[in-house]
Amino acid sequence: MSDVDRFETSTEEEREAAITAAAGAVRRGELVVIPTDTVYGIAADAFAHDAVKSLLAAKGRGREMPPPVLVSAATTLDALAEGVPPWARTLVEEFWPGPLTLVCRQQSSLMWDLGEARGTVAVRMPDDEIALAVLERTGPLAVSSANLTGRPAATDADAAEEMLGDAVSVIVDGGASPGGEASTIIDVTVPEGRVLRLGALSLDALNAAIAEHGVVLADEG
Repeated sequence: MSDVDRFETSTEEEREAAITAAAGAVRRGELVVIPTDTVYGIAADAFAHDAVKSLLAAKGRGREMPPPVLVSAATTLDALAEGVPPWARTLVEEFWPGPLTLVCRQQSSLMWDLGEARGTVAVRMPDDEIALAVLERTGPLAVSSANLTGRPAATDADAAEEMLGDAVSVIVDGGASPGGEASTIIDVTVPEGRVLRLGALSLDALNAAIAEHGVVLADEG
């Protein structure tokens, strides 16, 4: 195993130490592994170019696959994205925090480089106390599933350490992922919306939430 600093979260004291360590590492431009409500994630400061570059390298991914951004509050969406349609805001009200990622047009003023995102940003608010606590201290994080490209996403800290332990400074062990299934990704940059990946949220649940808007999402996968 690697020499990474690993933190348990069984008690309040352990949890506070883990959150403090993870947030500190992020602020130093380092990579961390944190639990989320779907699978474990490898995280970097979304505004630190070198850290995001390191994240993609750790996973074995190129710039053509920019990581999504996790936020601690739904209100942050408007700081990162523009032109979010009303039906997409209804999805946010219904399913955030939770396993829903929205691909939006990014605010043109943002000084970051997530890769070849073509003016878009994928945003999610996770339903996980530890992840949210870290995000509250760091601001938006670029977060991708904690795995090497081509291998299954880590659903516990052991799997994350085995694959990424040499690339990260801190691993927060929050136990087994409750969901174990990736988020559903919706492209909201087109009027009718597009399902880019079906995950933990079903089409039926999504369409029931936005029926009043007259938008019907279809699985194009």
